[in-house]
Amino acid sequence: MEQLDFFTVPSPCIGVCQANNKGYCKGCLRSRDERFQWNDFSSEQRRNVVRLCKQRYQRILKAKLAIDAAKVPEEISPQQSLFMDEDAVGGID
Repeated sequence: MEQLDFFTVPSPCIGVCQANNKGYCKGCLRSRDERFQWNDFSSEQRRNVVRLCKQRYQRILKAKLAIDAAKVPEEISPQQSLFMDEDAVGGID
């Protein structure tokens, strides 16, 4: 028995339970089957689902960064640069 088998794998659910256009939960990125069968999964199966969710998150993040990079104009004026920096850090408090 591995050490990991002593601990239960917690659900990755964060309470945002809506499906995206590919059928994955927008909150935890589990498929419908993965969500519904979670309690029946072994620890190894749960760890695999969490690993898959992390991979899905990385793919979504890369796609979003690619889209954001495509939106940036080639030449940015200093004034535009200030506003873009402000948006990147969440604005001024």
